[in-house]
Amino acid sequence: MISQPFSRLPKARPGDHVAILSPAFAAPAVSEAVHEQAMRRLKEFTGLVPVEYPTTRLLGASAEARANDITAAFADPTIRAVLATIGGDDQITVIPHIDREVLAANPKPFVGYSDNTNLHNMLWNLGIPSFYGGSTQVHLGAGPHPDEVHLISLRAALINGGKLELTEPGESEDYGIPWTDPRALNEFGLREPSEPWTWTGPESIAEGRTWGGCIEVIDQIALADRMPPTDDLAGSILLLETSEEAPSADKVKRWVRALGERGVLEVAAGVIIARPPVSEMHSPRPSLDERTRLRTDQREAVVEQITRYNPNAVVCVGVPFGHTRPQWIVPHGGTIRLDGMTRTITADYN
Repeated sequence: MISQPFSRLPKARPGDHVAILSPAFAAPAVSEAVHEQAMRRLKEFTGLVPVEYPTTRLLGASAEARANDITAAFADPTIRAVLATIGGDDQITVIPHIDREVLAANPKPFVGYSDNTNLHNMLWNLGIPSFYGGSTQVHLGAGPHPDEVHLISLRAALINGGKLELTEPGESEDYGIPWTDPRALNEFGLREPSEPWTWTGPESIAEGRTWGGCIEVIDQIALADRMPPTDDLAGSILLLETSEEAPSADKVKRWVRALGERGVLEVAAGVIIARPPVSEMHSPRPSLDERTRLRTDQREAVVEQITRYNPNAVVCVGVPFGHTRPQWIVPHGGTIRLDGMTRTITADYN
């Protein structure tokens, strides 16, 4: 089992301040209207008060400047949680400039996904649990309203705590309306019915602390030699998802296979694979049959590799977290229970 000691983080209360940061890409600079709608909705649906930092709306901010904002947000005793506006692609360069001692001495919840896998991993190595998912720009600011499963899990992560059964919303979109289009403020993207989740492995219960994130970013973390020791991941529940770049099944297979060769799959108790995006905003949308095939190919490739390295792992594929909407925010460094008998997933937000 995981021997790493983890902090227990106090919950916020309505009226408390939360930091809104852009640790990777400054999405608010692309559309301040979407960002400001997100800030209004955050207050409306949680009662929390957003506090922005110098680089929150600043395109092209240096890695050092973004790291300074992260350190400052954790150091400020009036800030009860830290939320990312969105992901990006260069947060790996930010991590060395963050003051680890400040974060370790001032643990608080962090909410984000995608390139924020870098910061989640750093916090995990410091024994600070966080919450994987949530983008103020995508899941709060865009569209006619936030999705209910997103609000439920956001409140649980920041305010209410408790245990929640993750459920299938029944519909999904790979991406929304471009933020520069005025319709982005009041329309969802193209949504389609979602498929039932796929369960493999033994009909047993796997329960443990979670670790993982966007698998393209995990690849970078491994190359930068920032992975947790494999022994520290023993008994964990792995969270794996792919980005809006919609990598092929072959690429995903190689990444998962590499985790197997590293020993990560072997020591895990279970694996949760997200429903992957298979269409890209700036490319022709594949047909329904092609989208179904792409998701099927990725599912089969991932399951094949996990089964090869750990046939005793309980596996669920298709859960809506990561690069999808509606989206559950899930514990990272917290506990998730995978029940292969009842085919249910329960997340602990305490």
